[in-house]
Amino acid sequence: MSSVESQWCRRYVPAQNPTARLVCLPHAGGSAPFFHPVATALGREVDVVAVQYPGRQDRRTEPPITDMSVLADRMAEILREDDGLPLTLFGHSLGAVLAFETARRLEAEGRPVARIVLSGRRGPCTHRDEALHLLDDAGLIAELRSTSGTLSILLDDEELMRAALPALRADYQAVECYTCDTAASVNCPVTVLTGDQDPKVTLDEARQWARHTTGGFEFEVYPGGHFFLTRHIEPILGLLRGHLTGTSATLS
Repeated sequence: MSSVESQWCRRYVPAQNPTARLVCLPHAGGSAPFFHPVATALGREVDVVAVQYPGRQDRRTEPPITDMSVLADRMAEILREDDGLPLTLFGHSLGAVLAFETARRLEAEGRPVARIVLSGRRGPCTHRDEALHLLDDAGLIAELRSTSGTLSILLDDEELMRAALPALRADYQAVECYTCDTAASVNCPVTVLTGDQDPKVTLDEARQWARHTTGGFEFEVYPGGHFFLTRHIEPILGLLRGHLTGTSATLS
């Protein structure tokens, strides 16, 4: 593993003889350990890679990235050098956009992607007026408290919470300033996961991802809000395992 890859990629449960690779991309303000349960469940049969963006935890001294194109360029640069295992990208919220843009870059370079799994994010050409990255610190902290995806230890510690704000603000800037051409698409199948009560994504907005793939499209709705996946981890792990091991039904 190169020094650059080791900065970005965390393998909590190294697989011995993996037949596929799953790269997990966190949400705004998120970090690699968010996907530890995925690695624990799947890591012995699949190479589960959790991505650590700069500007947080052990990378807190590095400047966070504020541009989605730059972030996707970096991810594609790292993943294009892998060993060619079938590659699935799994991203939540900001990570869903990053998965899509990374897959576009890899496919354009001739590196096929087996599938992208996109969670908690509306289609890339839908638009909402969002400017959370322009809020002051108090406003960002209020946003943190309003979502159930923030670790309680962070919410209970004012110093930790304020230390997390630069990365969170950068992430919001990257995803809120992101724009997408209506013709942009990937060739691989797309699986979209969404919560039926997500204030950030309506069901119709989530379905818009279907317009951006020439492969199969799968749409799964779960009870819950923006972080529905933490409440429904078992069925989602089952869905991922099925696709990664080739036991899922073929998409129409």
